[in-house]
Amino acid sequence: MAEPAYDVAVVGAGPAGLTAATTMAGRGLRVVLLDAGPRPGGQYFRHHDEASADSYGAGFRALRSALAGYVASGDLVHRPRHQVWTLERTDAGYTVHALDESDGEPRPWRTTAAAVLVATGAHDRHVPFPGWDLPGVVAAGGAQALLKGSGVLVGRRIVVAGTGPFLLPVASGLAEGGATVVGVYEAAHPTRYLAHTRVLARHPRRFAEAAAYAGRLARHRVPYRVGHAVVAAHGTDQVTGVTIARLDADRRPVPGSERLLSCDVVAVGYGFSPQLDLLVELGCELDVDASGAASVRVDHDQRTSVDGVYSAGETTGVGGAGLAQVEGELAGLAVVAARGVPVEQARIRRLRARRTALRSFAAVLDDVHALPADWLAALPDDTLVCRCEEVTAGAVRHAVRDIGATEPRAVKLFTRAGMGWCQGRICAATTLALTAQLTARPPSVEDVTAMVRRPLAQPVPLGVLAALTGVEDDPPTPPTPPSDH
Repeated sequence: MAEPAYDVAVVGAGPAGLTAATTMAGRGLRVVLLDAGPRPGGQYFRHHDEASADSYGAGFRALRSALAGYVASGDLVHRPRHQVWTLERTDAGYTVHALDESDGEPRPWRTTAAAVLVATGAHDRHVPFPGWDLPGVVAAGGAQALLKGSGVLVGRRIVVAGTGPFLLPVASGLAEGGATVVGVYEAAHPTRYLAHTRVLARHPRRFAEAAAYAGRLARHRVPYRVGHAVVAAHGTDQVTGVTIARLDADRRPVPGSERLLSCDVVAVGYGFSPQLDLLVELGCELDVDASGAASVRVDHDQRTSVDGVYSAGETTGVGGAGLAQVEGELAGLAVVAARGVPVEQARIRRLRARRTALRSFAAVLDDVHALPADWLAALPDDTLVCRCEEVTAGAVRHAVRDIGATEPRAVKLFTRAGMGWCQGRICAATTLALTAQLTARPPSVEDVTAMVRRPLAQPVPLGVLAALTGVEDDPPTPPTPPSDH
């Protein structure tokens, strides 16, 4: 049996993946790091030139320097523009299948590894409202990605709305980039933080970060309103305005509080959903909360339930870049130990303690900025739930009430929600939540798995699949060190 080309394949070059890969390469393991992006950093450290990369500070500079050093020495192979679409379990470990788009034209690529570490991050969680399918309604993360990755403003007159601290860097970045930010509308209310003062007291730097963003918004005279939400977008071929409403204590719109704002873009952010495609297809166990939010289950060393598969970062539960880096290092050290290389136990203990503290803070954010339990109750029947297949909220309700669909998979089959181009990445959470509300049954692990399982984690051209039999395994030869240009 052939020896795997690498000790470990790391999927995702964001904070977790970068930290894990450099941790393992620095301790003598043969590592390949794959990422769909052209530059290391993932969504959080997304940048388009040297100056924008340096703006993240010394921490990211150290990660980039370590990556470049290990690539130059041959201890680590970095494969940018390689989109992993499946992981195949074998007797010797895992075969990694990817689309190599480094030359512009996608072609099949594969390699083998004794273990895999999945750090694929998360994508924006979408909350539908009337008009959300209009051009000009964008995810907050998408607006930020365009600005950070390409220096492009998504619009000129922008409303930022939703919930969570992520709205602050999005709005301040857009304002500093030259857009007119009409306002930031936060659905939650800061008084909810008062129930968590003990946890918050252990994270004073978070208050400093929030104050810095508030200062930037104040300099650009951007209004910040709590307890408000976008309830509708208006326009024909393009967004021309949105309706903002004040929310009551249960975060329901207060009748008569509606106000129309003129804009050409609304950037909406209601948190993030972990990117679990590869992990679900491998059979890794999930954790699912009452709202249907899922994450991969890991132990104290970031091991999943499948032998040889580790995960770190947002896939284990959304918690931010700092937590992702801690988990990335823990996962990297666990892989190192599994390969028989001694690791520093004192360092592991400190990392575990730090992970616990950061997870506690993430739990506070989840509570303060949670969606209300009945957030879909007032959604009009003609509002689209699945934009790809044009499935409305009314169609989902009809499937449950009139056809007899009692769980999300049946709703998916009856309505085609989740069967379109995005394969449920945008609409699965809404379909799960709406079905749960109508059936009075919280989503189960089986429900979530049925909605997010897909044999191909990313779209793959038929020509690539046809050419698989002629693909040679990738030899672990070091490529050119990564460039930011």
